[in-house]
Amino acid sequence: MNGPQTESSGIVWASDQFEAGRRRLFGIAYRMLGSVADAEDILQDVWIRWQKADRAEIREPQAFLTTMTTRTCINLLQSAHARRETYIGPWLPEPVNTQDDPALGAERGEALEYAVLLLLEKLTPTERAAYVLREALDYPYEQIAQIVQSTPTACRQLVSRARKHLAAERRRTASSDEQRRLLSAFLAAAQSGNTSELESLFATEIVSYSDGNGVKLAARIPVSGVERVAKFVAAFSTHFWRGKQVDWVELNGRPAVTLTEDGVVTTALATTASAHGITRLLWIMSPDKLHHVAPSTT
Repeated sequence: MNGPQTESSGIVWASDQFEAGRRRLFGIAYRMLGSVADAEDILQDVWIRWQKADRAEIREPQAFLTTMTTRTCINLLQSAHARRETYIGPWLPEPVNTQDDPALGAERGEALEYAVLLLLEKLTPTERAAYVLREALDYPYEQIAQIVQSTPTACRQLVSRARKHLAAERRRTASSDEQRRLLSAFLAAAQSGNTSELESLFATEIVSYSDGNGVKLAARIPVSGVERVAKFVAAFSTHFWRGKQVDWVELNGRPAVTLTEDGVVTTALATTASAHGITRLLWIMSPDKLHHVAPSTT
């Protein structure tokens, strides 16, 4: 009787430990990978490996789970570029609705905004891991070093280098209220096809990205420049918006909108903006990336 009871209680304990850290582990994986599906796959893999681990040798379960999650993400990132070579058109991080979970499983909402996720794409996998663990979860450098198999000094340098990459973007990012105002004005101008009004909303470095992976109406190359983007948006003003319901949502901690047709979300539109206007239009149209843009109903 003692054997089965011990084994049963061990399974319950393992499950409780995993569930206690699940949201935090998901937050790490999502920030590192920019994909809900990949983050969920990572957690499934970690759960299987956690069940098989010799837990008698593990003194700090949450530290063990965090390490396993982070290292698995690093391994996946090292092969991500090869996998994306078959993607049709620009690849953008998958948006998530943060209305119900503003920090998305982290100590704070750092490394969650779309502007930051896009910049994280430019970092090495290890730099990204160190930055996320430090900025989003406030992990001490000694613990980060153990997780990424480095030294505290090297991790400080990794985070410092990542911060420098991200600092300029963060300094010039417009407030949420200003971003909402610009997006609201953009929607009015885009639906009317008013090119002069569109141009007045754009910063000089404006770029429009459409992530559709081959879906109909999604542009397969980025469009850049104030005049070109204005003409591009105005060109589909007479048909793109017809029959679609526009709803405001909070995606990755910032105001955004979804477009719904016949009860199905077909597009999520997010932006990045500075004091000089909209810097990026981010059209997420790939059906695989639209599952998590609506508010949670639970």
